[in-house]
Amino acid sequence: MTRAEEFEELRPLLFSIAYRILGSVSEAEDAVQEAWLRYEGSPAQPVSVRAFLSAVVTRVSIDVLRSARVRREEYVGAWFPEPLLTDPYEDPERSAELADSVSMAALLLLERLSPLERAVFVLREVFGFGYPEVASAVGRSEAACRQLAVRARRHMDAGRARYETDRKEREALTERFFEAFREGDVDGLCELLAADVQMAGDSGGKAPLWGTGVIGAEKVARLLAALVASFARIGGVVEPHEVNGQPGAIFRDRDGRVLNTWTLDVLDGQIQTIRTVLNPDKLGHVGPVADAWSVLREAHEARRTAD
Repeated sequence: MTRAEEFEELRPLLFSIAYRILGSVSEAEDAVQEAWLRYEGSPAQPVSVRAFLSAVVTRVSIDVLRSARVRREEYVGAWFPEPLLTDPYEDPERSAELADSVSMAALLLLERLSPLERAVFVLREVFGFGYPEVASAVGRSEAACRQLAVRARRHMDAGRARYETDRKEREALTERFFEAFREGDVDGLCELLAADVQMAGDSGGKAPLWGTGVIGAEKVARLLAALVASFARIGGVVEPHEVNGQPGAIFRDRDGRVLNTWTLDVLDGQIQTIRTVLNPDKLGHVGPVADAWSVLREAHEARRTAD
């Protein structure tokens, strides 16, 4: 194969590594492009193209993450990863690790790790790289990488929920949730929400934060019922869609432009958290982005007129 063909074959893996280290679709794509430029410009052919490119994209991602940390500390409000609709990399032998590691909850746990810990965890625990490859990728000894992996696993395990819902059960619950949501059925929603369910949002100060900070099944259910009623009146569309490997949805205005995405944390048979990404800077890869402020004003006007 040509270098370009070899690279394209590995692109899904490289993107998936970079996305899990960075939590950003756009930054991951840039890291992958940089890996290609370095590979294309390399005078010698590496013994293992996979190992070489994985190491390059990891090092680039670590550098980007270090600078991104400063920006995220100054971020307005809560910072969430950019929503990922489809993970391009598949490996049947590691499907559970891949699915778990791309969820919003897991990516937010990864934010607690140092850039090196995060890279080592992603390469070793998620993608199953051997310690020699991990050590080469991050520029540390194998012994140091083993210590980094132990610390990373400890942090991740401490933050994970103790009980998880079976995938089929989760899908059935999600279907019931969106049916109740579309109908504005407060009682039906309450049955599916955890008692301490909360809504959390990331707008970056650039979009309205609908419902963020609302906690409790009844309060959240009533808010959702009010939201869907006014949204439907102005032609808005709620499109159930898996987001970051979790049940979720894409909200669109009447012209099909993206307003925000939802992800639902489903644990122990109930919805624990509804996470919303509204920052328009994080939605461009999903599709053309709507003016959320304009949509909110129109929805408020439609609700006032109806009342």
